[in-house]
Amino acid sequence: MVKAKIAVNGYGTIGKRVADGVRAQDDMEVVGVSKTKPNYEAAVARKLGYDIYAPAENMGAFEKAGMPAAGSIEEMLEKSDLVVDCTPGGVGESNKPLYEKIGIKTIWQGGESHTIAGFSFNAASNYEQAVGRNLVRVVSCNTTGLCRAISTIDRALGVNKVRANIARRAVDPNDIKKGPVDAIVLDPVKLPSHHGPDVRSVLPQINITTAALKVPTTEMHIHTVNMEVNSDCTAEDIKKIFSSESRIRFVGNGITATSEIMEVARDLGHRRSDVWENCIWPESIAVNDREFTYFQAIHQEAVTIPENIDAIRAMMQLETDGAKSIEKTNKALGLSNDWIM
Repeated sequence: MVKAKIAVNGYGTIGKRVADGVRAQDDMEVVGVSKTKPNYEAAVARKLGYDIYAPAENMGAFEKAGMPAAGSIEEMLEKSDLVVDCTPGGVGESNKPLYEKIGIKTIWQGGESHTIAGFSFNAASNYEQAVGRNLVRVVSCNTTGLCRAISTIDRALGVNKVRANIARRAVDPNDIKKGPVDAIVLDPVKLPSHHGPDVRSVLPQINITTAALKVPTTEMHIHTVNMEVNSDCTAEDIKKIFSSESRIRFVGNGITATSEIMEVARDLGHRRSDVWENCIWPESIAVNDREFTYFQAIHQEAVTIPENIDAIRAMMQLETDGAKSIEKTNKALGLSNDWIM
């Protein structure tokens, strides 16, 4: 089998997970990962067997630190079929001219705007539209969680409108630049938040309004979602529909907090405690006529990783059927029924 050659530009919270996700697949391989500085993340990447590439002007610093780079970022891109840009939000935009110069297929993350690629991706929502594309943006963690749930319900019942309130983690666990945190911050003060328009970049037919605030935690987001649908339904109907989506998982066994979900992931030996699925509390599903509300938790570090893998497979035309790609990605990453939830 000829494997797709993938470059990961930026080896941070998302980049290291994308690299591991690509490595787990049998139809793609990691050419290399990039770091701008020879820090502890670069040392870990090296220990894990990844070739590290660096900006040409920084290669001397890597040599001095005893971890010589395999080459420049440009050289990494020239060896690759596709690059996944996992640099901080806004940096990906500045990288676009380089990608265009080399002529490489590119995936950006949700920290960039929809216009960077002209196409925003969620595997459950629009996989087939990504097949063969050269430029794709994988939407953010919150948008990914919303799109998965909304598209699943929309296919079954038709969604008339969505209203969602998002309690966002303030920082990632390793993010010392923005912490410590001891406040609840309106994000933004002016409503609606950006998440609704971002959902519409994937599901343009959905009438959605969102509000968000940041809370002093590093573990997961919580959504309170209200959907109005076009067909009569019961709570049991909603549960059955959600259970048909492989990247939605029900939370039970007395779990009432995001920290408990993360503890389950740790206890089960999930790499980096990753939770790739939407975690929905089934008892929170309340139906009134054609309107229902529920709670879901989203692990911001991990939920978009399966989407990046599926986007690669679609763009490289390794698989044209979204359901088959999702199944393959899930199996390789380890999404399974081992949860006690």
